[in-house]
Amino acid sequence: MRRPQDTSDVLRLVSQIGIDASYVSRFGCRKNNQPPPPSGITRMATRKPRVTEPPTPPARGVKAATWKLLLETGMRLIQQDGHIPSVAEVAVRSNVSRATAYRYFPSRSALVTAVIDTSLGPVRSFKSDSGDGRTRIHELFQSTFPRFKEFEPQLRAAAQLTLEQWALERAGLLEEEPYRRGHRVRILEHALQPLAPKLPPKVHDRLHHALSVVYGIEPYIVLKDIWGLNDREVERIAIWMADALIDAALREAGQPAARRSNGAARPAAFPTPGGRERKNR
Repeated sequence: MRRPQDTSDVLRLVSQIGIDASYVSRFGCRKNNQPPPPSGITRMATRKPRVTEPPTPPARGVKAATWKLLLETGMRLIQQDGHIPSVAEVAVRSNVSRATAYRYFPSRSALVTAVIDTSLGPVRSFKSDSGDGRTRIHELFQSTFPRFKEFEPQLRAAAQLTLEQWALERAGLLEEEPYRRGHRVRILEHALQPLAPKLPPKVHDRLHHALSVVYGIEPYIVLKDIWGLNDREVERIAIWMADALIDAALREAGQPAARRSNGAARPAAFPTPGGRERKNR
């Protein structure tokens, strides 16, 4: 057999002998020197997601101003073009040297992490004093929807980047630190705390997992792109799904579900980015 010459040869070879390509690096070496999994054995997924943390901005002075300029340029480009720009492109548009830009944001992952942290900062610090889990979920969704609407291009671009990097990582071609999402896990955990004593651990975990599908940019992508719904309809359906999931978990645990008119909980109002509230009709 001839010696593999390039990445495509390596990937073709490992496919023929039954080794998953994700265990092979760009040059055909096992990732982190790990042996391939034995035949017939599937690796268990890590329960706690690895989350990419945002870079720490400089506190003051010229460095802080440069960091802010690069971040604002990146956010503007995403708003205009709908995808994550390269760090080099952000540097050019900001009239900053590439070396300086890479010092603050060494990868697209670092850039998008800072962009999303800026966009969703208040949501990530969500706290509620309510002793009712359903109320907390409603409060969380109501505080988040306006920011999803305001920063939808940035959130879509972040989701796009994770899909792109997932494909590159599986092919052994990813050359940057991947962007890992998952802050919703901690946010939802706080919102669900009042329900924890009422639910068996397995039911609580299942509800936590299910709500993580409903809470995020994903419902916007499905309901707007496929069904052509507007923002308010997306918000109402997301709340309806959350209530249905909570009711299902309570029924499974033998707990009574809350009574709601017309069979669905309807939040009184959704706050708008300007601070006003718009009533549901």
